[in-house]
Amino acid sequence: METSRRLAAALLAAWIATTAAAFAQSGRYGIGRTPTADEIAAIDSAIGPSGAELPAGSATAAQGKAVYTARCAGCHGATGKEGPNDVLAGGQGTLKSERPVRTVGSYWPYATTLFDYIRRAMPYATPGALTNEEVYGATAYILFLNGLIGEQDAIDAKTLAVLRMPNREGFVADPRPDVGSKQKR
Repeated sequence: METSRRLAAALLAAWIATTAAAFAQSGRYGIGRTPTADEIAAIDSAIGPSGAELPAGSATAAQGKAVYTARCAGCHGATGKEGPNDVLAGGQGTLKSERPVRTVGSYWPYATTLFDYIRRAMPYATPGALTNEEVYGATAYILFLNGLIGEQDAIDAKTLAVLRMPNREGFVADPRPDVGSKQKR
């Protein structure tokens, strides 16, 4: 009797394991749905260092100040230095010190990818909610806070692509063959 119970338990465990493995590998879990092409397009928007994928639009830091004040200052402070979340401004010349301050102006390698990050991930509570013009404005204002552009300098796809960030050469290319072609600096 004891042997038959053990055999039945072993057979049941094997059946469960086999069924679960087959179900897990089927790619269908009985939840969710396939996203639409529009839903995929909405999140498939990475912008690389070259800026080739940047959308139309432009703004100045003066225009972006209102966007920053309304949508960013609560987390990053009025001047980008207060927090409570990541400090965005300052820190130039500190990266080789004992206490490096990693900000947009001291650490970020490309202005184009700053635009990309703001567009996809900010504001924190409602990522992707900003229009392209608002993203250009917030980007311009953050660059202005770091002394990288003037308050009336307009940024757009062309100007962001050529703006040299102070730490652009502070990163090394990834030599692994599986990461694709190397980006031009």
